[in-house]
Amino acid sequence: MATTLPSHTPLSITRPTTSHSLHTKFSFFPKYPFPLLTKPISLTLCTRKQDPDITFFTSDDFDSDEPLAFDPPEKPDGFVPPRAIDEPPFESEEEVTRAYEELYGPAYSGETLLGNDVFVMDAKVKKSSGFGSKSKKEKVRDGFDENVVQVRRVTKVVKGGKQLKFRAIVVVGDKKGQVGVGVAKAKEVVSAVQKAAVDARRNIVTVPMTKYLTFPHRVEADYGAARVMLRPAAPGTGVIAGGAVRTVLEMAGVENALGKQLGSNNALNNARATIVAVQSMRQFSDVARERGIPMEELWK
Repeated sequence: MATTLPSHTPLSITRPTTSHSLHTKFSFFPKYPFPLLTKPISLTLCTRKQDPDITFFTSDDFDSDEPLAFDPPEKPDGFVPPRAIDEPPFESEEEVTRAYEELYGPAYSGETLLGNDVFVMDAKVKKSSGFGSKSKKEKVRDGFDENVVQVRRVTKVVKGGKQLKFRAIVVVGDKKGQVGVGVAKAKEVVSAVQKAAVDARRNIVTVPMTKYLTFPHRVEADYGAARVMLRPAAPGTGVIAGGAVRTVLEMAGVENALGKQLGSNNALNNARATIVAVQSMRQFSDVARERGIPMEELWK
């Protein structure tokens, strides 16, 4: 709607000649209700530098009697129109409840169609979900058994005092010829055991065995100040060894063997010396293949 000024009000519009200016100045001499003003009042309107073109449509541009044509896109091949909500076949209440339980779990009523017991709450799960509790890690199921050889408390002297931690030695094995030794430190015993088990899985070695589940030959090896001797044994002998050597052999699946610790009594060094000893063993078939002779000639 346009504003009309009185005829007796002089109006002057001043627009700067520069193209970069964004201001337009209006000046007029008011006569009423400002009779005491003798100087013109200037108004400055700020506009954008590049105003978009605006097009207005009026009712005269369209014919109200002519209906508007609706041209929908073509339907693709094999299009099946969806079924309306109020059209049969209707889903039963049991099907709706089952679908809800698959998405969101059992309902608050306690009725379940998938066999979930909604009235039993595991204390460990409830504790792990509370405030200040730590989530319990699931046990890795990769076919390896874990055996904790030793857990010791160790301290580290730092500038502010001493740092107390726990060191765990863990041996993992599948009792089918695969065994590994790992060691780790942590502020808690459980965390130290978990880290040591992960370290042991990273250092898996294969133990050569005969069909009687014993060693192919005698061997001696050392690690640090520890020295270990391993000997094969007849079927039914069992594992005659002690300390960490016995743990490593049992986790590897050796059932008949003789072991002896000849040096230090350190559990970690003896476990690693056992690993070094089994790594130095060789099967008869491998030796015969390298020499290029049949296995029967090895005993001649």
